[in-house]
Amino acid sequence: MSEAEDLLKDIETLREQLENTIKQKQENLINFEVISVSRMLNSLLNKYNETIK
Repeated sequence: MSEAEDLLKDIETLREQLENTIKQKQENLINFEVISVSRMLNSLLNKYNETIK
């Protein structure tokens, strides 16, 4: 599997984790856990964008 494909799998997993965390925190988007997962997802998205260039 290519690096881009691996990143896409990780991105999908983190996206689902972010959705679940938001629900658990009653849609409080400034909650520390929500922000933390969001930052991790953002980092992976940036890495994916660099990989496909």
